[in-house]
Amino acid sequence: MHALRHFYASVLLDAGENIKALSGYLGHTDPGFTLRTYTHLMPSSEGRTRKAVDRLYEGAESAPDGPQTAQGE
Repeated sequence: MHALRHFYASVLLDAGENIKALSGYLGHTDPGFTLRTYTHLMPSSEGRTRKAVDRLYEGAESAPDGPQTAQGE
């Protein structure tokens, strides 16, 4: 059961859920306890940045970028 709870917390943290909300979901009265317990599961800033940029470009149409674009044609 503990492994399932840990998995649940890791999925929510990876999805960007905040510590205070996760604390409530897990039944913790102190978000600090949740942070100390699950902080190692939080994605790094680099990972969040990379995911945000990847999502931005997913499915984006690629526009021409040749010399005619710079000349406004």
